[in-house]
Amino acid sequence: MTRTPLFTPVLVVGCLIILISFAIRASFGVFQIPIAEEFNWPRAEFSLAIAIQNLAWGIGQPIFSAIAEKVGDRKAIILGALVYAAGLVLSSFAVSPVQHQLYEVLVGFGVAGTGFGVILAVVGRASSDENRSMSLAIATAAGSAGQIFGAPVAEWMLGMMPWQQVFLVFTAAILAVLLFLPLMRAPAASKAELEESMGTILSRAFRDPSFSLIFLGFFSCGYQLAFVTAHFPAFVTELCSPIAAGSVLANIGVTSTSALGALSIAVIGVANVGGTLLAGWAGKRWPRKYLLALIYLGRTITAGLFIMLPITPVSVLVFSVVMGSLWLATVPLTSGLVAHLYGLRYMGTLYGIVFFSHQLGGFLGVWLGGRMYDIYGDYTLVWWIGVGVGALSAIVHLPVRETPRTPVVQPA
Repeated sequence: MTRTPLFTPVLVVGCLIILISFAIRASFGVFQIPIAEEFNWPRAEFSLAIAIQNLAWGIGQPIFSAIAEKVGDRKAIILGALVYAAGLVLSSFAVSPVQHQLYEVLVGFGVAGTGFGVILAVVGRASSDENRSMSLAIATAAGSAGQIFGAPVAEWMLGMMPWQQVFLVFTAAILAVLLFLPLMRAPAASKAELEESMGTILSRAFRDPSFSLIFLGFFSCGYQLAFVTAHFPAFVTELCSPIAAGSVLANIGVTSTSALGALSIAVIGVANVGGTLLAGWAGKRWPRKYLLALIYLGRTITAGLFIMLPITPVSVLVFSVVMGSLWLATVPLTSGLVAHLYGLRYMGTLYGIVFFSHQLGGFLGVWLGGRMYDIYGDYTLVWWIGVGVGALSAIVHLPVRETPRTPVVQPA
C-alpha cells in the first residue's frame, strides 16, 4: 500500500499564508498603549476597533469560504489579502477612533480570506484520510508560529519607527505571500456538484443539535483568545511585579513589563505549536468532543488560578505556557469534527458558520476588556466572565454526537 506524503505544496503554502496573516493579527494588542497615548484616547476606543476586527472576521469567514467553494480557493485568498492590505494602509492614516474602528472591518475581512476557514478547507481536501487530522493540526499550528514572532516583532519595530510605518510593513508582508499562491492547488468538486448539494448539507447541519452545540461551544474559545491577544500585553505591563535585575529575563534583555507582555504572546504561540500538534494526533485516536471538553476545562482552571494568585513574571510565563498549550488546540478538533459529520465538500462554509460564534465571543472579549478597564481600572470582571464561559463550553460539548447520521459522499 502506497503511503501519501504528509507535507504537500498545498500544506506548505497554506501554512505560510496563515503564519503571516496571524502574525499581523496577533500583534494588535501591542498597539493598545502607543495608539491610546498618542491620541489621548480611553482604552475602550482602540479595544472597540480590535473587537470590530474580530466580529468582521467572524462575519467574513463563511462569506470567503463560500466564495472559495464557488469561484476557487486562490481567488478568495487573493481577495482576502487585498482587503487585508487596504485595511492596514488606511489604518496607518487613521487619526480618530471612528476611522480605526471602520478600517478594522477591512482587516477583519482580510483575516477571514487568509485564515483558517479558507485554508483549512483547502488543506483538508488535499490531504488523504490518514493524514487529514495531522494536516489540519499543522496548518493550525502555523497560526501559532505567526503569533510567536508577531507581537515581539511589532514591539521591536515600534522601538525604531512609529506605529503607522509598522502597519505599512505589515501591508507589504501580507501581499508578499501571494507570490507562492500558484503552488496551492487542491482537488475540488465541480460547480454543478456544488450548486446541487450545498442547500442539502446546510439544511442537515442547521437541523442537527450537535451543530448547534459546536456553534455554542466555540463562543468561549473566541472570547478567551481575543481577550488575551488584545489585552494581555497591557495587563502584564500594568499589573505584573517588576522584573528583578540579574534574573533570567533581565539577562536575555526583557527588562520591562512591557517587553514581558509582548514576550508572553510569543510564549503562548510557542507552547501552542506543540499543543495543537498533540491535539491533531489525539483527534485520530479519541473522540473529539471529549478532547474539546478537556481543553475548555483546562483553560477554565488555568485562568481561574492565574487571576487569584499574585501576578509575577514567573506566573505570567507559567500561564502563557499552559494556556498556550490549549490555545488553538480546539481548531483542528472542531474543524475535523465538522468535516467528519458533514463531509469535506462544504467544510469551509460550515466551519465558517461555526467560527462566527468564535468571533462573537472575540468581539465581546476585546470590547468588554476595554470597556470594563475604563470603568473599573482593571480587567478582573472580564477575566472571570471568561472563566465562566469556558466552563460552559466544557459542558456543552459532552452531548455532541460523533457519528454522521447519513452517508456523506466525499469529493474525489
